[in-house]
Amino acid sequence: MDPTMCQELLTFLTPETRADLKSQALEYILGLSGTREGRQTLCTAGSALLPVLLDLTLDASPAVIQDAYHVMVNLTSDSVIHQALLQNIPTLLPTLLERLRDPACVYADFACTALCNLSREEDTCRSVLGALHVEGMDHLLHMVSNPKYNPTARLEYLSPLICNLTQLPEGRTFILDRTRCIVQRLLPYTHSVSSTVRRGGVVGTLRNCCFNHTLPPDLQYLPEDKQRESDPDIRKMLIESIQLLCATPEGRRIVKQRGSYLIMRSLHSWETETDVRIACEKLVQVLISDEPAPGLENLLEVNIPAEVEEKLKLLDEEDEKAQQHTEGTSKENKVTI
Repeated sequence: MDPTMCQELLTFLTPETRADLKSQALEYILGLSGTREGRQTLCTAGSALLPVLLDLTLDASPAVIQDAYHVMVNLTSDSVIHQALLQNIPTLLPTLLERLRDPACVYADFACTALCNLSREEDTCRSVLGALHVEGMDHLLHMVSNPKYNPTARLEYLSPLICNLTQLPEGRTFILDRTRCIVQRLLPYTHSVSSTVRRGGVVGTLRNCCFNHTLPPDLQYLPEDKQRESDPDIRKMLIESIQLLCATPEGRRIVKQRGSYLIMRSLHSWETETDVRIACEKLVQVLISDEPAPGLENLLEVNIPAEVEEKLKLLDEEDEKAQQHTEGTSKENKVTI
């Protein structure tokens, strides 16, 4: 796209332009935003279009508004251009956050998805968290706890957005603030049957919080009367959460006291997904192993040489291949734990 073409498109995207002409120009841009090359073009040669596209989310035509939001979601799905988007559209984050928090906004789902996309990578995640401030985070948690906050939007990607924010220490510190009781508010949604996306976001948030050493008791186990998680990816995240809790001596002691070995053994015998079975086996190894040598008690703080880390990765890959081969040849040869 050369500057001349960009200027021509701009003339069709003004508020005064006929709706049909505006829609045609926007459809062309929507097509561009559907490919990586097109997105790169829009952020370089077509960068003058970007602020206009955000303005079109307030157009008089619902069709134009929806297409403009679709373009924004497509653009934010490409992490390579995240910084370019924030630089070319200074009002992008405040605008999206305002639409997301508006309980009457019928396009809040688009804003939520775009923010979730922007928060995937650490740099732009930090920008999103900075734009939210403490009050904004409080408001997001309030929205998660109130499924009918916006009657016109599902907001399925709200909990994945919060999960992304907890990749940062500041996000985890906020969630684990005992005075806010956030973990207790999130736990009921770990078994929500209404949405796998929402459930996965909540479990991912709790897993990320397990990277912090000081944890509230509610995060250490879930109620015993709940059914087994049906989604294998979420089952794996839950196992990884428990393994992270085992990083410290106190965490290992409490996890072992909860009868975790018997639970994991039962899960392993039932589990059919290879990567989840491997996660089970790794956790069991921690549960049945002797305590580490003095000075190595905190597993998250142990310095592993690069060559050893590479060997461990190779062993993991070999274990996975062996497990897949074993399951493909004979069920009788399953690993027993």
